[in-house]
Amino acid sequence: MDEVTAKLEKIPNFETLKGISAEDIPFEEDILRNPTSVNCWQRYIDHKKTSKSPAKQVFLIYERALAIFERSYKLWYHYLKYRESTILNQCPTEKAWTALADTYERCLMRLHKMPRIWQCYCEIMIKRGLITETRRVFDRSLRSLPVTQHKRIWDLYIDFLTKHDLPDTTIRVYRRYLKFNQRAREDYIEYLISRDQIDEAAKELTILVDKDQAVSEKGKTAHQLWTQLCDLISKNPVKIFSLNVDAIIRQGIHRYTDQVGFLWCSLADYYIRSAEFERARDIYEEAMAKVSTVRDFAQVYDAYAAFEEREVSIMMEEVEQSGDPEEEIDLEWMFQRFQNLMERKNLLMNSVLLRQNPHNVGEWLNRVKIFENNFEKQVETFKEAVKSVNPKMQVGKVRDLWIAFAKLYEDKGDVDAARKTFETAVLSQFGGVSELANVWCAYAEMEMKHNRPKSALSLLQKACQVPRQGDYENMHSVQARVHRSPILWAMYADYEECCGTVESCRKVYDKMIDLRVASPQMIMNYALFLEENEHFELAFQAYEKGIALFKWPSVFDIWNTYLVKFIKRYGGKKLERARDLFEQCLENCPPKYSKYIFLLYAKLEEEHGLARHALSIYNRAASGVDRSDMHLLYNIYIKKVQEMYGIAQCRPIFERAIAELPEDKSRSMSLRYAQLETTVGEIDRARAIYAHAAEISDPKVHVKFWDTWKTFEVAHGNEATVRDMLRVRRSVEASYNVNVTLTSVQMRVDAERKAQETTSGSSSNAMEQLDQQNSGENSTITQVSMNKGNISFVRGAGKTVQQDTTENPDEIDLGDDDDDDREEGENDENEDMEIDTKTIPAQIFGSLKKAQEEEEA
Repeated sequence: MDEVTAKLEKIPNFETLKGISAEDIPFEEDILRNPTSVNCWQRYIDHKKTSKSPAKQVFLIYERALAIFERSYKLWYHYLKYRESTILNQCPTEKAWTALADTYERCLMRLHKMPRIWQCYCEIMIKRGLITETRRVFDRSLRSLPVTQHKRIWDLYIDFLTKHDLPDTTIRVYRRYLKFNQRAREDYIEYLISRDQIDEAAKELTILVDKDQAVSEKGKTAHQLWTQLCDLISKNPVKIFSLNVDAIIRQGIHRYTDQVGFLWCSLADYYIRSAEFERARDIYEEAMAKVSTVRDFAQVYDAYAAFEEREVSIMMEEVEQSGDPEEEIDLEWMFQRFQNLMERKNLLMNSVLLRQNPHNVGEWLNRVKIFENNFEKQVETFKEAVKSVNPKMQVGKVRDLWIAFAKLYEDKGDVDAARKTFETAVLSQFGGVSELANVWCAYAEMEMKHNRPKSALSLLQKACQVPRQGDYENMHSVQARVHRSPILWAMYADYEECCGTVESCRKVYDKMIDLRVASPQMIMNYALFLEENEHFELAFQAYEKGIALFKWPSVFDIWNTYLVKFIKRYGGKKLERARDLFEQCLENCPPKYSKYIFLLYAKLEEEHGLARHALSIYNRAASGVDRSDMHLLYNIYIKKVQEMYGIAQCRPIFERAIAELPEDKSRSMSLRYAQLETTVGEIDRARAIYAHAAEISDPKVHVKFWDTWKTFEVAHGNEATVRDMLRVRRSVEASYNVNVTLTSVQMRVDAERKAQETTSGSSSNAMEQLDQQNSGENSTITQVSMNKGNISFVRGAGKTVQQDTTENPDEIDLGDDDDDDREEGENDENEDMEIDTKTIPAQIFGSLKKAQEEEEA
C-alpha cells in the first residue's frame, strides 16, 4: 500500500487527483505511458461510466483529454452528449444548461465547421427556450458552415420559428431561406396565409405561377395554382396592395380557356368585395359577351343573377326599414335591371352558341325568332347571318336563311323587297346545287302565290337555261350547274303543265331528257300528260326515250307501265310490235324482275296470240326467272299445259321442275307429281317418284313426306312394296347418319394428326401410331365409298353383335329363304300371268281425245 501511495505522489497535479481509486490506477498508468492515444483516454472514460463514478470525475477526465486533443471531434461529441444526458431531467433555467452552452461555445471555437455540433447546439438552445439567443446561434451556424451543409440547419431553423408567434422574424428568415431553397416557396405561402399575410402570399404565389413547370413540389398543377391565386386575391381585395388583380385574372383567362367562366366570376367577385358594384356588373356583361361555351356562360350568368338578386333583396330590406322615396326609385330601377337580365337570357345564350360556331344556320334562325316583335332587329340579324355563314363550313343550309329572309319581307307585305332578296340570293354562294335550286323554287312559288304565273315561268326558264361559255367566271360554281338540277326541272314541268301549252310542256320534258336530268318518275309523268291530252303515240315515244335513258333496275317501272299501256291501247291489233317490245325488254332484264314481264307476255299470247307461243313463254319463264320464283312459274306452266294438252304433256315439265328446283320445292313438286299419277291410276310411276324424292328427304326432318308415302303404300301397295319403302327409308336414314358420323370422325382424326405433328419426337414413331389408330378406327366404323355421286355402304371387317343391333318397329319379319323362293316363283308365274286392263281417264288426253272422236265420227 505504501508503494501505491508513493507512485501516486509522483503524478503531476496529485492534489487534484485525490479522488482516484485503486481501480483507476492502471488506466492512469496507461495514459501516462500513452498520453497521445485517444483510445487510452476513451477506455478510461468508459471505465468510469461503467463503474458509475460521479459525473464530475468523468467531466474531469474529458477535460484532461480535451486539453491534449483540442480538435478531436469524437471526444468533444461524446463529452457534450454525456453532459447533456446528465441534465435532461433538470429545468432549462438551471445553471447546468448554461454550463453546457458554454461547453458548446468552447467546442465551437475549435470545431466551428462541424454541422453536427452546430445542430446539437441549436437543439439545446431550442430546449432552453431563449428565442433571441437561439436565433443568434442559428445565424452563427449558417455563417460558419459551408453552403452545402446549410440544409441540415435550415430545416431545424424554420421549424423553430414557425412554432412561435414571430411573423415578422419568420418572414425575414423565410426570405433568406428561399434564396437557398426555391422549392420551399409553397410552404412559405401556406405560412403566410395562416398568418393572414395575404398580400405577401399573393406575391409569392404569383412568382410560383409564372414558373414554367408542369407540377409543383406539392403536386399541384399550374392550373390549380392559378385557381388558388385567383381565389385568394378575389376573396381578399382589401388585403391586396402590391398586385394588379385585374391584369392577373385576365392573363389567366387568356391562358386557361377551359376555366374562363370561373376566372370571370373571380374577377367580378373581387370588385364586389371591393364594393365596386358597377365595375362588377361591367365585368359580368363583358364575360357574357366573350365566353364561347355554354358551361362558362351558365357559370357567369348564374353568378350575375345571384348578385343582382342579392342586391335587390338588400335594397328591399333597406326600403322597408327607412321608407325613403329615393330608395324606392332605386329599388324599382334595380327590379327593372334584374328583369331585363332574365329576359335577355335566351339572346345571350344564342350569342354564345354563335360565337362558338358562327356558321350554324339553325342558331341564326333561332336568333331571328328571339326578335319576333322587332322587325328591324330581324332584318339586321338576317343580313349579319348571310354575311357570316360560310357555305363550305355551314351547319344546316344557307338556303333556309335566304328563303326565311325573303319570307319576312313577304309577310310584311313588301313583295318588292322580297324579290330583291331572292335576286341577291340566287347570285350568292351555296353548299350545293340543290340549295340554289330550292331558292329558285321558293322564288317561283312566291310569284305563283301572288298570281303571277308568267313571272314564275320566266324565272324557272331563266334558272334552267344552259349557260354559255363565259357567262360565269367559275364554271364549277353552283350557278353554272343549277340547270342540271332535277328539282328545278320537275317544278318547271309542273308549272308548264298547269299554265303552259302542250307544245311548251313537251319542249320542257324533251329538254330534260336531252340533258339527262329526268328521273323515271318524270318520264312516266311526261307520258301520262301526253295520254291525258290524247297523244298516245307521243306517250309511247316518251316511254321509249326513258328506256333508252336508264338501265335496269331503274327502267323496270317504265317498261312495266309501257307494256301495260300498250296492251291496253292496242290489244292484239299490233301483236308483232308488242312481241318485239317484250323481247326487247327481256333481252337485258335481270331474273329478279323478269317474272312480271313473262306473265304479262304470256297473258298477251293467251288472249290475242297462239297457245303454243304462250306455253313457250312459260317454258322460258320457268328457267329465266329468279330461283325464288321458279316454283311459282312451274306451277303456272303445269296448270296451263294440263288445261290445253292434258296430263300426259305435263310429265316432262314435272321431271324438269324436280331436277331444277331447290330441294324443298323439288320435294313438294314430287309430292304433287306423285299425287297426279295416283289420280290417273299410274301407281308404279307414283311409287317411282316417291322413291326418287326419298333421296333428298331425311326421315327425321321431313316426316310429312314419309307419312304421305306410307299412306300411299297402305292404300295402293302390298307387303312387298311396303317392305321396299321401309328398306329405302332405312337406307336414307343410314346415309344421313353416316354422313354426320364420317364428318365428326374426320374432324377428330385431323385434330389428332395436328397434335401429333406439333409434339416433339421421331416422325417414324408418330406415323406408326397414326397408322395403328387409323387401322383401329377402320375396323370399328362403317366404310364409305363415293362412286359417281352415289353413296354405297360396305360392311366392316368386324362381326356384328346381335345384342347391339337396333330394332326397327316398322320392319316386317320375313325369312331369307321365303324371299328367294317367292322371287323364283314370281319369275315362273310371270310367263303365264294374265294382264288386267283398266280404262284410262279422259282428262289425261285433254282436247286431243275430243278431236280424235270427232274425226272417227
